Amino acid sequence: MSTTEYGMKNTAAEMPVSAGNRRFTRTLTRGVKSVWRTLSNRIKANAVYELDDYQLDDIGLTRRDVTAALDRSGLLDDPSLLLSRAARERARTRFARLKRG
Repeated sequence: MSTTEYGMKNTAAEMPVSAGNRRFTRTLTRGVKSVWRTLSNRIKANAVYELDDYQLDDIGLTRRDVTAALDRSGLLDDPSLLLSRAARERARTRFARLKRG
């Protein structure tokens, strides 16, 4: 067997993958996806800040809610959770006022 044939025969694709390596790869992939999703949501939350006040009111937020969510969450924290919580709370209070009135 020549050196070239030997080198081609022993590729990483033919090597057996242990369960530990698969678990590590799966965990690493989940972590990367989670960080990517968080950064993507942070970018989208910054885009929400660019909406005008009428558009923010349509989705149940104020500029103050967006600013607070961006300030309270760190770089790797998801501000969309805080934004959705603020919108739900505002909807509850808004509809409660309409029922009373």
